[in-house]
Amino acid sequence: MSGIFTDGAVLRVVGEHRDDAPERVPLTAIAPDGPARGGIVVLHESRELSAALVDLMRMLAAEGWLAVTPDLFHRESAHSDVEVFGDALFADFDATFDWLVARGVYPDCVGVLGFDDAGTAALLVATTRPIGAAVSVAARGIVARLGAGVPALVDAAQDLQAPWLGLYGEDDPHTPPAEVERLRDALARAPVATDIVRYPGLEHRADEPPRLTADVEEGDPILDAHRRILGWFDSNLR
Repeated sequence: MSGIFTDGAVLRVVGEHRDDAPERVPLTAIAPDGPARGGIVVLHESRELSAALVDLMRMLAAEGWLAVTPDLFHRESAHSDVEVFGDALFADFDATFDWLVARGVYPDCVGVLGFDDAGTAALLVATTRPIGAAVSVAARGIVARLGAGVPALVDAAQDLQAPWLGLYGEDDPHTPPAEVERLRDALARAPVATDIVRYPGLEHRADEPPRLTADVEEGDPILDAHRRILGWFDSNLR
């Protein structure tokens, strides 16, 4: 099946075994026209699938990847302000991972791409799950933990088991440059390839639309981020 479609991924463990506990994670996927080279799990903190994020998934699919994003808020009511993180997020990732493997994707050809707190999760996934590569955009919790049971990224970095790329905005108050550089130093102890790129601006988000105009400069940060994301997966998911 090519193009965009929806499906559900079976959770390995059903919540608290309540009758109303979810059994599946709703998914939106975009498949390439031909056989998939591998799969990319796209984690995001928005309660809606934005047009820009769909465009990013289409970009991944155009490069031969089966791009799939789980609905991380499927347990919450429409008006809930609960931020999804921790066990629920990892359970949703595991279900999505299993969904890809069931479709013939080898585990080491699964990548994860995350934004904001889900970018933090993408790095943590790469310390505990058998994936091939990870990319985090604007991942918070570099020095101070985001919550109980969630290690700071400077502490988790040395446990990375998959190549990791981090993209950050230089002026983002949630990820100040001094903390990003501390993370860079911590990554030197990781046993896998790592890289950090900092871009000018308040909050760099690679799921924002690039400025595709006649006067766009070659150094446009969004276009550069897209190239780096594609290059990272192309180099490491083989």
